[in-house]
Amino acid sequence: MAKRGGFPGGGIPGNMNNLMKQAQRMQRQMEENQKELESKEFTASAGGGAVTVTVSGKKEVVGVKLSEEVVDPEDIEMLEDLIVAAANEALRQMEEASTQAMSKIAGGLGGGLPF
Repeated sequence: MAKRGGFPGGGIPGNMNNLMKQAQRMQRQMEENQKELESKEFTASAGGGAVTVTVSGKKEVVGVKLSEEVVDPEDIEMLEDLIVAAANEALRQMEEASTQAMSKIAGGLGGGLPF
């Protein structure tokens, strides 16, 4: 009766073994990059520097600085808009850094996959 399923000899073929090792290495690199990213801060300004927002790599706002001239009780809406703009730009910078870090890891796959 013919043997069903599996690989000849019962072991993982060399190519598959190398692929598994590469996947494990990528997983470690991704974890290291994530920790590094989480320790960084990203700062952006709006209104010519009137509002500055800092976010962490964990996507948390960790600081907001306002220039005195932007604090106008008659125009709170403008201040709110500047805070939103600065926060969104800081978050965009953080996402860009994350994307670049991940693309470096994924770049290591080039040609390494059998499909």
